[in-house]
Amino acid sequence: MAEAIGSDIRTNYVEWGPVLAGAVAASAISFVLFTAGSAIGLSLLSPYPNQSYGKSAATLAAFWAIVVPILSLLVGGYLAGRMRAAWSINPDEREFRDGVHGLLVWSTAVVIGGLLAYLAAGTAAQVGGEIGKAAIADRGALVATSIDTMLRPTPGPAQNPAPQQAADNRDELTRIFVASTADGTLSAADKDYLAQVVSAQTGLPPDVAQKRVDDAYASALEAVDNARQAAVAAGLATATALLVSLAAAWYAAQRGGHHRDQNIPARFTSLPPRSTRT
Repeated sequence: MAEAIGSDIRTNYVEWGPVLAGAVAASAISFVLFTAGSAIGLSLLSPYPNQSYGKSAATLAAFWAIVVPILSLLVGGYLAGRMRAAWSINPDEREFRDGVHGLLVWSTAVVIGGLLAYLAAGTAAQVGGEIGKAAIADRGALVATSIDTMLRPTPGPAQNPAPQQAADNRDELTRIFVASTADGTLSAADKDYLAQVVSAQTGLPPDVAQKRVDDAYASALEAVDNARQAAVAAGLATATALLVSLAAAWYAAQRGGHHRDQNIPARFTSLPPRSTRT
């Protein structure tokens, strides 16, 4: 008996060709747009105050980080839905499967991005150590300004240690600040020791050196907390952008499938329609 016209008997419900095509297209669009966004952001920064727009650059960076994944996955999802073969099944089921292909585009693009980030970080054997070093270096950079302020010499004669001794003192004080800001407390013994080092290196009286240590530690805590809040905000913004881009890929894949089924031509709206004359 001949098979009924329009029926589909298939066991493979996922078409990876359109999925990969959409994911690669989304990744490429993201790369181009992020590159352009970096250039625009750098153009807003300048060493000259009247030519620098730091707040505008930060706002643009946050906006760009949210919009780019959504826009790129809209395109990738649409391509997957449009290029997927049309199945002669219930329209609701066909629309659902188109949406699933959009979800797979999103998943593949996220995996590609994560893999590239992993490869950029180095081999698996190096990742753990590098992450630990990076965390220490980042916290050291955060407290560096506080260390500079604490060790700033006073006007007039002071007991200037040898350069190597000064460098050793700075490294030791940085380690103490990094550990204490991680714990959230500075022990009395560490505080007294820091005051002695500051007094010996700057020539300040002990009580003034003690106050300088307290102020520097408070400043370091504030810097670390601000960095923590910024990291939390960036993480939430990234997660929000990814979730919204998932919905965008699902919706775009369904629209692409609808255009495929309705034979709606895919063309730029600025282009004139083709003539139908024979």
